[in-house]
Amino acid sequence: MVETGYRIDDGYIASHNGARSGDMRRDYESLGERLHRRGIGIEDIAARAAALTVALPSWATGTGGTRFGRFPGAGEPRNVFEKLADCATVHQLTRITPRVALHIPWDRPHDPGELAGFASSLGVGFDAMNSNTFEDEKGQRLSYKFGSLSHTVAAVREQAIAHNLECVEIGRALGSKALSIWIGDGGNFPGQVDFRGSYERYIASLKAIYERMPGDWFLYIEYKLFEPAMYSTVLNDWGSAYHAATAVGPRAYCLVDLGHHAPNVNIEMIVARLLQLERLGGFHFNDSKYGDDDLDAGSIKPFQLFLIFHELVNAAAHGRGAGVPEPAYMIDQSHNVTDPVESLLASVEEIQRAYVQALLVDRAALAGCQEANDAVMALRTLKAAFTTDVAPILATARVRAGGAADPLTAFRESGYRARKERERR
Repeated sequence: MVETGYRIDDGYIASHNGARSGDMRRDYESLGERLHRRGIGIEDIAARAAALTVALPSWATGTGGTRFGRFPGAGEPRNVFEKLADCATVHQLTRITPRVALHIPWDRPHDPGELAGFASSLGVGFDAMNSNTFEDEKGQRLSYKFGSLSHTVAAVREQAIAHNLECVEIGRALGSKALSIWIGDGGNFPGQVDFRGSYERYIASLKAIYERMPGDWFLYIEYKLFEPAMYSTVLNDWGSAYHAATAVGPRAYCLVDLGHHAPNVNIEMIVARLLQLERLGGFHFNDSKYGDDDLDAGSIKPFQLFLIFHELVNAAAHGRGAGVPEPAYMIDQSHNVTDPVESLLASVEEIQRAYVQALLVDRAALAGCQEANDAVMALRTLKAAFTTDVAPILATARVRAGGAADPLTAFRESGYRARKERERR
């Protein structure tokens, strides 16, 4: 069995929580009284906050980069086992990140059984498998320079299909139940790509993958406005993804990455549409200012994140169609100037915060405002939930589950990064 190296001691977390228990209790009771006056039971909200789960991306435990360069930090993970150890630390402190998404070939295990056993020893499991046909692997026979699943050459498409099926086989050995596909296929110049032909080839390739997936697996189709193709992208928006999902089969769903839209796009409305059409598969949470910036979730547009969860909570209250799965939540970020684990901790907290705030919306009052066309009071009803400081609920839910009252501070004061710097030379 692979050694985990240094792990934060549960006794340290208990001490960290004990020093904050008095203030945390008083803050929780005070917030509970205020919510009670609004007809909201704080214990129910705390239980739902603890039940939320978010998957972590293995690749976000290391420093990302730009096309100009990468500046790796001390103690970064050197392999998939060390990535899992960092992800397990995030879960240890937050208690709502029990699954890790792998990216193949970056995380291809020599022995899936050994990797599964190691993950189990850390108390984590595996989320959707993520394929990679947007770059060439060392020793690869055919190049993806001009596309993969939509390539004009059938042999290239077959190679890309085979890679996705390899991801499925690895995932089956690890206990995963989903395959997530994003492609960088497209063109940089007008006339370079046949728009209709490339899209048809892409859907045909998806069907070839889907037909060979296990019957209890889901296929998540991820779209992106631009990059690396700068003029045209084969799967560029939610409408194209929706059509592809419906063409492929009933277990194919759309995946919404918050950074994969033009600035100021109404993403919460896209979420509402896909929920209504019963084709929302899940999310890649991050944030952006200009494009696909992959910044920490909630760092730029926290109100947008809240509005997205408002749509999710609202849809859940009305019930889902038979067989329609709950959306899968996963983080997808690139940490260029921060400690990756610290950024993941911050994002997990912001995602949980937005969810809890959305639970506080007075939906009966909001519906009345909407029926009366009262725009001012409708917005005020949403803002009443968004501006509520729910930090006491988040801290209490974490501590009750065995996590840290303040995960980021606990991580910094634990000395975890310094220990990993010594271990991972």
